[in-house]
Amino acid sequence: MIKRAIIIVLDSFGCGEAPDAAEYGDVGANTLEHIYYLSNPRLNIPNMKKLGLYNISGISIEDKEENPNGIYGKAQEKTKGKNSPVGHWEICGFVKDEPFKTYYEGFPQELLDEITRRAGIKGFICNEKGSGTDFLKKYGEESIATQKPIVYTSADSVFQIAAHEEMMPVEELYKLCRIARNVIDEKGYGIGTVIARPFIGTNANDFVRTYNRKDFEAEDFGKTMLDVFVENGKKVLAIGKIEDLFTGRGITRAIHTNGNTDGIQKTIDEIKNSTEDLIFTNLVDFDMLYGHRNNIDGYARALEEFDSRLPEIMNIMTDEDILVLTADHGNDPSTPSTDHDREYIPILAFGKSLKNNVDIGVRESYADISATILDLMDLPRLENGKSFKNEIV
Repeated sequence: MIKRAIIIVLDSFGCGEAPDAAEYGDVGANTLEHIYYLSNPRLNIPNMKKLGLYNISGISIEDKEENPNGIYGKAQEKTKGKNSPVGHWEICGFVKDEPFKTYYEGFPQELLDEITRRAGIKGFICNEKGSGTDFLKKYGEESIATQKPIVYTSADSVFQIAAHEEMMPVEELYKLCRIARNVIDEKGYGIGTVIARPFIGTNANDFVRTYNRKDFEAEDFGKTMLDVFVENGKKVLAIGKIEDLFTGRGITRAIHTNGNTDGIQKTIDEIKNSTEDLIFTNLVDFDMLYGHRNNIDGYARALEEFDSRLPEIMNIMTDEDILVLTADHGNDPSTPSTDHDREYIPILAFGKSLKNNVDIGVRESYADISATILDLMDLPRLENGKSFKNEIV
């Protein structure tokens, strides 16, 4: 019997264009394969390979595993969108029917004016769609000189506010983001995420974003697996930005992290020592540092770092644990775009008491992950998702 689930989201690690990729301008995107073929030196992740990563249906990598020791497949997203919140929500059983709104031409001035008025700031600069790191170079010095934060968006439904930590201390930036979140919700602008993007540095050549990023999500999402756990007396540990993505709901304890290395170590420590029934980790660097910056080699090396720790994770698991490795969307670093991609996500699972070398095929929804976990742990099921419990026990 499974008594504890460990989910690790490799943020943005997609594995091939989804059937509706054309609707999002993402035809040809394939985060996994393009990193594998284009990284130098070539991607080497033997432990995920052993679990069956390259055996997933549709993966053209020829280096298949003859006898995988894991459970492997991929899932298509039902939710309309390709950002982290809706991806994580769907993993946990909630499918958002109406997509969030995007503002590719910039945000309405009346929205910015109302936030400015309520926050008592001097205003914003930029208000464009594009790469945050590019905007730091372009507008960072002006932001400091004018005492005005940088506001920008991307292909996702995000309202991002960047401010130098010495110009606007982190807690003040968080307060500004909460005001923005309230205005957006009150006025019905339909934006999914407000993101605080603190940065440091002395000039355009050395401005860098810090790990003090914080996300302020819309709260109009329905019941998730996390709620089911808590309602049934179970404990949920969130590691990384999971707490932000779920606005703290359905979470009994949270640990924030400073990047992948820290997140991996904290996850290992908690598998060894925690008493929670669900450990839910997001490793954000794949997306934030490498996908959005089109850094193929950096992405490959980050995957190899995680893969090198995977045996330790598997060895310390008990016979009553299940480990699920997955993603929330794609972000192919080989494409001209620096935005997320509409891709399948991989599902790799392992349990010492579960079957191995099981191909669960192509799943219709990310929600199959939560449906299976709830089924394995004899908890009430949600309406979304199809369990693959019977295939793996």
